[in-house]
Amino acid sequence: MRERACTVVRAGALSTVQDLGRFGRAHLGVPRSGALDLPALRLANRLAGNPEGAAALETTLSGCAVRPRDAVTVAVAGAPCPVTVDGRPVAWGAPVRVPAGALLDVGAAASGVRSYLAFGGGIVVEPVLGSRATDLLSGLGPAPLRDGTVLPLGPPAGPAAPVDWVPCVAPPAELVLRLRLGPRDDWFTGGALRTLVTRTYRVSSASNRIGLRTEGPPLERAVTAELPSEGMVVGAVQVPPDGRPVVFLADHPTTGGYPVVGVVGARDLAAAAQAAPGTPVRFVAVRR
Repeated sequence: MRERACTVVRAGALSTVQDLGRFGRAHLGVPRSGALDLPALRLANRLAGNPEGAAALETTLSGCAVRPRDAVTVAVAGAPCPVTVDGRPVAWGAPVRVPAGALLDVGAAASGVRSYLAFGGGIVVEPVLGSRATDLLSGLGPAPLRDGTVLPLGPPAGPAAPVDWVPCVAPPAELVLRLRLGPRDDWFTGGALRTLVTRTYRVSSASNRIGLRTEGPPLERAVTAELPSEGMVVGAVQVPPDGRPVVFLADHPTTGGYPVVGVVGARDLAAAAQAAPGTPVRFVAVRR
């Protein structure tokens, strides 16, 4: 029996296989990885009739194009974008049946950064440490897509979700990140902490799956000593020597030697995944 699969025709700027990620491996130096916008991944899988943790494609800014060997149901969620089959416009945010050999094109994001393309049956590349996710920092999982990459697909898991309308969460015009100060906020001056929560930063074009880098006023250190490496979590706001905060995302290192001024809660990280370079960023301190 011929294997279900699709061939990548246009890989785009950065397209990777992602699922919910690897959990419980930080002690081995392995970060969670997985989709940056987890609600969007779950929605795309639900629309395609998959379990929420099935592996799908995460595209960045410019989308991608694929050609399935056999007819397959797909769904696109996350950053809104044009979707076509053999040049014919089809729905974003809804199940779409793609005939065998047809060209499915997920276009450039109209707003936001990352779109998610789920296939009925999911992408069934070989799992590594319990996940099929591509980790750009450690190199675990499948390599980022290239033109000509063949992605194996699993058998359909269930019927596509019947929907009339799917909510589209607009990418933020201003990214508001709620921040619990600590554990190393005492390494910064009082003026630096006021700057952090009163001044506006912007998303840097150097941001990636490892971290959302910011541009704006540097934070002054009260303690200039070297800090031994400490464990890091998703959402940790680390401050490197240039003084500009970096919000760690899914592919972050599991340890780090720069002080963490605070931690952003998981509920704000999906918006961070969709914040384009130049988006204003405001940190708001919240109680522990």
